[in-house]
Amino acid sequence: MSTTHALIAASAGAALEPGTIERRALRDDDVQIDVKFAGICHSDIHQVREEWGQAIFPMVPGHEIAGIVSAVGPGVTRYQVGDRVGVGCMVDSCGECEFCKDGEEQYCTKGAVMTYNGTGYDGEKTMGGYSQQVVVSERFTLGIPEGIELDAAAPLLCAGITTYSPLKRWGAGPGKKVAVIGMGGLGHMAVKIAAALGAEVTVLSRTLDKQEDAKRLGAAHHFATKDDATFAQNASTFDLIINTVSADLPMDAYMALLRPLGALVNVGLPSKPYEIAPFSVVGGSRALAGSNIGGIAQTQEMLDFCAEHHIGAEIETIGADQVNEAYERVVSSDVRYRFVIDTATISA
Repeated sequence: MSTTHALIAASAGAALEPGTIERRALRDDDVQIDVKFAGICHSDIHQVREEWGQAIFPMVPGHEIAGIVSAVGPGVTRYQVGDRVGVGCMVDSCGECEFCKDGEEQYCTKGAVMTYNGTGYDGEKTMGGYSQQVVVSERFTLGIPEGIELDAAAPLLCAGITTYSPLKRWGAGPGKKVAVIGMGGLGHMAVKIAAALGAEVTVLSRTLDKQEDAKRLGAAHHFATKDDATFAQNASTFDLIINTVSADLPMDAYMALLRPLGALVNVGLPSKPYEIAPFSVVGGSRALAGSNIGGIAQTQEMLDFCAEHHIGAEIETIGADQVNEAYERVVSSDVRYRFVIDTATISA
C-alpha cells in the first residue's frame, strides 16, 4: 500500500477537501502513475452531489487522468517508467465476456469497474484522478502520444472518446454534414474531431456567443437555436447530429433537421425523459440513438488520431483550491471549455 494526496468529498454535496488516501500495492500487471493533470467532467459534479442515485463516500472523483508511469508490476509488458499515459472512465472488466473480447469493455456483462464511485472485483472501492497517484491494470492504461500536451490530453479520456465513438460509428467524414448541439466540454471536442475526420460541421447553440470559437475549432457554420428561423433554414440538412447537452430539448424539431436515414445521437443526459412523436423517426427512417464511452482499443485509437491531428482540449488549468469554485462555474457554463486540475497543487 502507498499513501497519496487527493481531493475528497466526505459526503453527498460536500465540498472537496484535501486529504490522503491509500493506493494498493502493485500487482503483477499494475502500472503506478504519477498523476499530473485531472480534468473536471460534469459527471464528477453529478456524482459528488449524488444527482444520479446513491453514491459511495468518501469519494475522490476524476476519470480524465494524464500522467507519467512511476513504477510497474513484474508482469507489465506495454509500459515502462517514464511513459506518458492516461486513464479514463474504467479501470477493470472481466476480460472474458463477448463484449470484453470485442474491445467493448464498457459493456462487460460482469460489470465494468468505474474509475471512481465503483467497487472492484476485490471488493475495494475505487478512487479517481483528483489525486497525485493512481494504480491501474496495464489493460486499462492508455498511451498518450507525443503531439498532445498532458494537460490538454487529460479531457480526451472522457470528453474525447465520448464524442469520437459516435462520430466514428455513424460515419462522420468527407461528404457528410454533422451538427453538434452545444459548445461545452463535450461539444467543443465533437467539433474538433468531426472537422478532423473531414465532415462539414455546424454548431447549434442557444446563442451566437461562441460563434468565433466554433469556427476557430473547425465549424463551418454556427446557428442560434433560440431563433426559430434556424430550424426552418436547416430542415433535412444533416446526416448526423451529436447532442452534447443535458437540457430538455424539443426533439421533434431537432429530428426534422436530419436528412432521410440520418441519426441524432445523444451523449448528454437530461433529467427528464425525451418526448418525441413516432413520425419523427418513422418519416425518413431517421434514428434517435445514444452513445456511451468507447472501449480501450477505440480510446487508444482516439488518442492516436488526436495526436496525428494535433487535437487537444481547450482548457483552463486550475489549482486544487479552485476546484469547488470551478464546480459552480461548470454548472453555470462559465468555462471555455474544460477545467483541468494541476495535481501538484493538492496537499494535505
